[in-house]
Amino acid sequence: MQLSPLTERVTGSGASAWDLHSKALKEQAAGKDAIIMSVGDPDFATPNKISQAARDALTAGDTHYAEIKGRFALREIIANRHISQTGQKVTPDNVIVLAGAQCGLFTSSLCIATAGDEVIALEPMYITYEASIQVTGATIVRVAQKASDGFRPDIAAIEAAITPKTKAIFITTPNNPTGVVLTENELVEISKIAIKNNLWVISDEVYADLIFSGEHLSIASLPGMGERTVTISSLSKSHAMTGWRVGWAIGPQHLIQAMEKVALCMLYGLPGFSQQAAMVALTDLADEPEKMKIIYQQRRDLTIAALADAPSLIAHIPEAGMFLLVDVRATGMTSREFSEQLYSETGVCVLDATPFGESASGHIRLSFTLGEDQLSEGCRRLCHFVNTRVNDRAIA
Repeated sequence: MQLSPLTERVTGSGASAWDLHSKALKEQAAGKDAIIMSVGDPDFATPNKISQAARDALTAGDTHYAEIKGRFALREIIANRHISQTGQKVTPDNVIVLAGAQCGLFTSSLCIATAGDEVIALEPMYITYEASIQVTGATIVRVAQKASDGFRPDIAAIEAAITPKTKAIFITTPNNPTGVVLTENELVEISKIAIKNNLWVISDEVYADLIFSGEHLSIASLPGMGERTVTISSLSKSHAMTGWRVGWAIGPQHLIQAMEKVALCMLYGLPGFSQQAAMVALTDLADEPEKMKIIYQQRRDLTIAALADAPSLIAHIPEAGMFLLVDVRATGMTSREFSEQLYSETGVCVLDATPFGESASGHIRLSFTLGEDQLSEGCRRLCHFVNTRVNDRAIA
């Protein structure tokens, strides 16, 4: 029987990005000596106080339907946190709690774009953006942030991409996979484009708590942007809660109301015990991201230092997050060939970064979500692999 064309739109060209990662997980479980540096799943355990809050809620019988939009107490905490971080005035009615940031991206796209629209996305971008936009029937318009420019936004290129069909701009700050944090000037210039052309901005700010130096600035806090911006975030990375699926979107009230209607059909409310855990994470353990940030920065520095043993590699030093993009073009291999051969010969699994956008072609993405011993060993194997290839090419 034939399936809906929607199933093709949600596949996207980046769907194959995880094939090698899935293979590595399966083979590792079967006993292979694999070092998996391909996923942003923190190796830290969720802090016990958060887990205990969920256990207490379950023991108390918190197993029934919860509010579709999220419990008022949690939405109030999120709203107050957003106010303190950005200065943007919001209320709990501007907040919806969803199953992770991905659900927020998907739902907001459905409520903003439709067939015939165009949505600008700055690439490299997270792999699921393509499907989240295309599922609406809209066309994704990619604007490259070039490696030669440090993967920073090209404001002129963004403006040149605007057409009468443009409905929204997707931005990510800090960026996954590049680790770039947008500056105030860059955000101001993007806001000018959005206001001039009456566009929505969908701003993915999941890594905002993991900036290594400087402060995070939310585009929603800029003049004229609050009414046209949906800000997406979650607890997945900041509190090592990837499996809890607690995320949220903050935006104009009429947008949040529309997103609630979608959530009614798709989610029907996040489990109450997860929401109780989230409240503890955002209050009693509000300083947890600061602790993790210190560790991630140490791991970033360790990884960059270790990769220096392979001079042909060019590492783009991230300003935030848990990922590192590495230029492997000097090896003479495509990034896909590099990733596949690296894993086949050394057991080290990294991601070919090309599915994040053509501007990341020739790069691999590796994560710091491993302990220092495994990171060091993974980098040692990677450097040996690269140096062997480069030496062989020189001899040939």
